[in-house]
Amino acid sequence: MSRFRLPIDPSFPADEQPTIGIIGMGAMGRMYAHHLSTAGWANIRVCDRPETYDTLLTQFTSPSSPSNITVLKDGHAVSRTSDFLMYSVEAEFIDRIVKEYGPSTKMGCIVSGQTSVKQPEIEAFEKWLPEDVEIVTIHSLHGPTVSTEGQPLVITQHRASDASRQLVECILSSFKSRFVHLSYKEHDLVTANTQAVIHAAFLSMGTAWCAKASYPWEQGLYVGGIETVKVNIMLRIYSNKWHVYAGLAILNPFARIQIDQFARSTTEIYRLMVLGDEGGLRERMYKSRDAVFGPPGSVRRKRPILLSPHVLDKFDLGKIQPGEEGKPRKPTPNSHLSLLAMVDCWAHLDIDPFHHLTLAATPLFRLFLGVAEYLFLAPLLDDSVPPSPSIPSQSLSAISSTSPPSQSTPSPSHSPHLDTAIHSAIHDSWHRTDDLEFVVAARGWSQCVSFASFEVYRQRFEETSGFFEGRFEEAGELGKEMIRVVVESSAGED
Repeated sequence: MSRFRLPIDPSFPADEQPTIGIIGMGAMGRMYAHHLSTAGWANIRVCDRPETYDTLLTQFTSPSSPSNITVLKDGHAVSRTSDFLMYSVEAEFIDRIVKEYGPSTKMGCIVSGQTSVKQPEIEAFEKWLPEDVEIVTIHSLHGPTVSTEGQPLVITQHRASDASRQLVECILSSFKSRFVHLSYKEHDLVTANTQAVIHAAFLSMGTAWCAKASYPWEQGLYVGGIETVKVNIMLRIYSNKWHVYAGLAILNPFARIQIDQFARSTTEIYRLMVLGDEGGLRERMYKSRDAVFGPPGSVRRKRPILLSPHVLDKFDLGKIQPGEEGKPRKPTPNSHLSLLAMVDCWAHLDIDPFHHLTLAATPLFRLFLGVAEYLFLAPLLDDSVPPSPSIPSQSLSAISSTSPPSQSTPSPSHSPHLDTAIHSAIHDSWHRTDDLEFVVAARGWSQCVSFASFEVYRQRFEETSGFFEGRFEEAGELGKEMIRVVVESSAGED
C-alpha cells in the first residue's frame, strides 16, 4: 500500500507529494527535471558529480530558475531524502555509483534507473540497495531533444507493489508518453532489436565518410528522399554523446550478436557486388525482403507503407544539380548498402521489426524502418528513379510470382527501387569506394564492440564526431522537423 494518496498529481499540497530525486544531471537528467518541474511537482532534489556542485547550484539558483528544484551536494543527500529516486547515469558506471549511494537510500523509497541496458542496472540495484526499498525502473526510448509526447516510456515493475508502480506512472504522466510494461530482459531484447543495427549502420556510414574526408551531400551526391533521412540520422547520432550508444552496444548481449551479423551481412553483400553476381545478390535480397516484410500476397505485405514519397520529398540537406534545360535531375541511383545489410541482418536473425514498431519503437527506428520498407516495397511513381533497364519483366515475375504482371499494375514480386539499387550495386562504380569504406567501418565497429572497451569506443566515436561537428547545426532543426512529420504520418498505423 502506497504512503501517498493515489492517484496523485501536482495539484496536491506540497507536503502530501512525494519527494523526487535525480542523481545525474546530464542531458536526460535535465530533461526529466525540466518536465517534472514544469508539471508542478513541488519537491525535486537533484545532484551531479560532486565537482560540478557549484556550477549546478549557480544554474538552479538564478532568478529565472524554477523554485521547485533543489540542488544537493551529492547522491547521499538525494538518496536519503527521496521517495522516488532515479539514477540518470551512464550504463558503464551504474554499478559503481549505486554501490556508493545505494546504502543511503531512504526506507520505502522507489528506486529507478534511466540507463539503456537494464541487466547491469538491475544487478547493481539488487546487489547494493537495501531490501526495504522497491525497484520500478524506467527508460524513455528517445533522446533529450525529442518531444516526450506519444513516445514509448518503458516501465519495469521489478521489485515493487502495484501501488508503487502506479505512483511512478502518476509522477511521469505529465510526459504524455506511452507507457510500455516490460521485464528487464524483454527491455534489453527490444532495445537491441530497435537500436543496435541502426546505430551500427549510421556509425559505419559516418566513419566511412570521415575516412574519405568527404561530405558527399554537399557535392550533389546522396541527396533527396531516402538519402536525406540517412544523412540526417547519421549527423543526429554523431551530435550526441558517445556513451549514449556505447552502453547498449557493449553491455547488451543481444546487441553484440546483431552488430556482428550486420558486419557479416555488409561484407557478404559487398563480396557479391565485387564479383558482379547480380543474380546471387538479387536472390539474397529478395529472400531477405520476404523474410522481413512478408512474401507477396501475405497479410504482412498488405500493411500501408510507413513513409510516402511526399513525406520523404519534404526534406533535403544537399542540392541535386540541375539537368538539361535547368530541370531538376533525379537522384543518382546507388547501392543503398546500409539498407540492404540491415534488412539482410534482420532476416538472418529472424527479427520482425514491425512487432517492435508497435511495441516500443524509437523515432530513429521509425525513420530507418520507413526508408528500408520504402526501398524494398514501394511502387514506382512517375517522379521516381526508373527501374533498371537490364532487368526484364519475365525475370522479375519468375522470382516469386506465379503469373506474369500486367503492363499497368506491377507484380507483387516486383520491387523497382530495390531492383535499381541492385543494378547500381553491380554496374555503377562511382559509389564503390564509399561502399568499401562502409564495409571496413562496419567490421571495425563490430571489432570495437567485441573488445568491450568503452575507451576504444569513445576514441573511435569522437574522431568521427569531430569531423562532422561543423554540420550538426544545419541538420539539427531539420532532424527535429523530420521526426515530427514522420511520427505524425505513421501514428495512425500503430
